[in-house]
Amino acid sequence: MTATPAIDGWFTTGPDPTLLGSRCTTCGSVFFPPTSGFCANPACAGEEFEETALSRRGTVWSYTDAQYQPPAPYVAPDPFVPFALAAVELTEGLVVLGQVAQGYGVADLHVGAEVELVVEPEHASEQLIWRWKPVTEMGEEADQ
Repeated sequence: MTATPAIDGWFTTGPDPTLLGSRCTTCGSVFFPPTSGFCANPACAGEEFEETALSRRGTVWSYTDAQYQPPAPYVAPDPFVPFALAAVELTEGLVVLGQVAQGYGVADLHVGAEVELVVEPEHASEQLIWRWKPVTEMGEEADQ
């Protein structure tokens, strides 16, 4: 069985994965997750969007750890293992929430730290999800 994205059309896979957003063709506002219908910018009446790849790297805006098991539809491993979450600010001005990469936790994070998007399997399933992986001050990926 081949691993597939948990949510089709929200991110790419491969060696350089990216989140996929929508850019309003009228005002240029960028949205994630991808949108259609009407522009959420209150100053714009646009209704057409183009797909746009978002930045692969961003800075930690906030973070926390999930010490409790989230409700369904989240599928937790048995037994539940706490995990870290990071809200990451991208150069497009968006803040995107995601789990922190496997092997990393809140001790590896601080506000303003650089992180990079990675795609990893969700627990033991064949579904892929995006996560944020800390990078070192030198711009190299942190080793774990």
